[in-house]
This record gives sequence, C-alpha cells and structure tokens, in this order.
Amino acid sequence: MKRLHVHVAVNDIATSIHFYSALFGVEPTVSKEDYAKWLLDDPRVNFAISARGRRPGLDHLGIQVEDDTELAAAFVNLQRADAPILDQGETVCCYARSDKAWIHDPQGIAWETFLTRGEATTYGSDAATDSVSTACCTPPAAPVTFVKHPAASTPTTNCC
Repeated sequence: MKRLHVHVAVNDIATSIHFYSALFGVEPTVSKEDYAKWLLDDPRVNFAISARGRRPGLDHLGIQVEDDTELAAAFVNLQRADAPILDQGETVCCYARSDKAWIHDPQGIAWETFLTRGEATTYGSDAATDSVSTACCTPPAAPVTFVKHPAASTPTTNCC
C-alpha cells in the first residue's frame, strides 16, 4: 500500500517538532538535529520536516511504495506524465537508503517516487557538501513555464 509523502522546510526544527507532534498526537518516528519524520497510518502519510537552509514551506511531495513491484508501477506512471524524469536509482537521502525518481508537476512542484530500503547515518550522499543547490532530497528546479488557463480570463467570486 502506498503512502503520501510531504516534506516541509522549516526554520526552527525544535519548535516545528513540538508543533507537529502535538498536531499528529505522536512523537516523530525519526528525529535528528536537522530532520524529523512521522510515519502515520491515519492519515497514511510520511510527513517530514528539515532545517537545511531551504526557504521555509512546502519542499516537495511524493509517493512512498512498499516493494519493487509498486516501484516499477510508480515509474510507469511517471513516464505517462510526459515530463522529464530524474531517475536517481539507489541513493541516500533523509537518513534513509532508497531507490527513487523525481518529476516536476506543471506548477513546478517536485514529486518523488521512492522505496525505502533501510536507515542511513547521514542526511544524504552529499552531506559533506550539502547546500541549497546540492542538497539531496530535491532535484534541480523545474524550468518555469507559464500556461494561461482558458478559464483564467473569466473573473469568479468562488474560492477554493
């Protein structure tokens, strides 16, 4: 069974761990000085936060799978999306060993599909040179493309 993954960049890891632990009603499954993760079953989500110098807010989304069959099916779905795919294969990211691939949605939001194979002692393969431009867990930015939706020219009073 798949699990939605949400990764949020934060300014203050301790304050954010306190907030999300209260919100979810449980302590993190993984807690490091710069990272925390909650593997929740209700709702079924892998929710992670990190304080790694990125702009605070939504960092990326993803689909976590449980086996190689689901990973292969997820990769087929990425190919159907008709967007460039970054296939990282086996990698270390977010204190875990994983097989993963990345894609950007039409708005430029990064999505990863991944299968976690075990724990790791470092945040990522590039921990020694980690910076905003080289940090693991986020592929290079998607090219910016603006597409005007036909309905955008019609004013509306409805929200959301």
